[in-house]
Amino acid sequence: MRFFVFTLMFVLTLAFAALGAFVALPWLWGLIVTLPLTLLGIYDLLQREHNVLRNYPILAHIRFMAEYIRPEIRQYFVESDIDGRPFDHNERNIIQLRARGVSAAKPFGTELDVYGDEYEWINHSIAAKGEKSPEDMPRVGIGGPQCTQPYSASVFNISAMSFGALGPHAIMALNKGAKLGGFAHDTGEGGLSPYHRKHGGDLIWEIGSGYFGCRNDDGTFNAGMFRDQSQIDQVKMVEIKISQGAKPGHGGMLPAAKVTPEIAVTRKVPEGQDCLSPSAHSAFSTPIELLEFVAQLRDLSGGKPSGFKLCIGHRWEFMAVAKAMLETGILPDFIVIDGAEGGTGAAPLELSDGLGTPLREGLLFAHNVLVGAGLRDRIRIGASGKAVTGFKIAVNLALGADWCNSARGFMFSLGCIQSQKCHTGRCPTGITTMDPRRQRSLIVDDKAQHVHRFHKHTVESLGMVTAAVGLDHPSGLMPQHICLRVSANEVRTAAEFYDHLDQEELLAGTSNENYRRYWEMARADSFAPVV
Repeated sequence: MRFFVFTLMFVLTLAFAALGAFVALPWLWGLIVTLPLTLLGIYDLLQREHNVLRNYPILAHIRFMAEYIRPEIRQYFVESDIDGRPFDHNERNIIQLRARGVSAAKPFGTELDVYGDEYEWINHSIAAKGEKSPEDMPRVGIGGPQCTQPYSASVFNISAMSFGALGPHAIMALNKGAKLGGFAHDTGEGGLSPYHRKHGGDLIWEIGSGYFGCRNDDGTFNAGMFRDQSQIDQVKMVEIKISQGAKPGHGGMLPAAKVTPEIAVTRKVPEGQDCLSPSAHSAFSTPIELLEFVAQLRDLSGGKPSGFKLCIGHRWEFMAVAKAMLETGILPDFIVIDGAEGGTGAAPLELSDGLGTPLREGLLFAHNVLVGAGLRDRIRIGASGKAVTGFKIAVNLALGADWCNSARGFMFSLGCIQSQKCHTGRCPTGITTMDPRRQRSLIVDDKAQHVHRFHKHTVESLGMVTAAVGLDHPSGLMPQHICLRVSANEVRTAAEFYDHLDQEELLAGTSNENYRRYWEMARADSFAPVV
């Protein structure tokens, strides 16, 4: 059906030409309509810029015409987020312009309601600095005192998206883009596939509750398999996925029909059977056991940075992990905070809309706990959740992050149009499908350049913001640089609006009541609260 209109035009063109040549000349008038459309379809199939045109020749132009004529149509129908809320169409346009290497500068100034209740901005400095190129932007050193192979990371990296959720062409394009730009590519929990390794880009291997790629037949963790794969040079860090913002507290299932031979080999699961990802890990059940698992992965990987990712849920549970760090002396090298606004291919509405802490609140909380426990200077924090512009990255860094990850932004750079067909295998842009006929629309070499350019120009925009604030390095961004309009007649800085703990304040028992109460509920030997 994707090629029905093109095939019809092609057949009619041949028919009109034959009838005109052998029956009667008036039949040639039909070519006025069919021949241009046939040539347009051939062009659509051969061009390399738009994935959707390669998969839907001729037909896809209806979408582009709707976007051109009515921007409101584009915003409402095309750019609705996976949970139904609109994604900022200005941000999406910026991503795609930067991915194509086109200037994202706009005339006529601000289009935002600067007096709206949710408006926020970063104040600039009279003593602004000179802008740095992306290549000169300082990197983030990840690896604490217990790590022997620290990693120098970009401030902006590709967030977790698994092989299986994304097709081979998308994985290869992302990784080749990461190689070109010198930034990291998180594998997602679906295992290390040959497509992750083909182009040699830096990898963060994510280990989920299914232990895909390093599991025994009963679904438990296999240390030998993990050791053999984690020690390859391309794997730079190891990340335990505890929860993700799009569906916190929930596992997942890849239906049997989607467990192809390639996925079965990559994940170490039986082909043609439902692939289950449990809600909780079997390798640990207490805060202390979690840290022992972190230490085990760090040791098995040869001393590479090891940490975990989670969406903040019960506050006492994260504090329990901090108490376990103090009790055992085992420290993760990094913690990635995933916001509840994160996306996924499919999740129950109640989980995607109703569970989990949004990124900003979760990031601030995690940062405060580590500062209050005297641990922050030895543990890096990553932030994941709709950070697709230099401004949003800057805000996250000011509120406690050391670097940011993005999934959606890099999907847009591949050509994603948010058709919300991720779970069907019928992705119109060839990104979230294992169908080789649909994947052909995604040209790996071309889209890798898009990925590289999007990263480069986004980091460049972060450098512009940093320089305008009067700083040499984005790590100098602080809460007092962020201004929030909290009502029509009140503006406060993030330093004034949010709670901020001082060094070791939790240990001294001098924190505010909200933090102190949860700290007293936390226990190192259990995720259950003290009651």
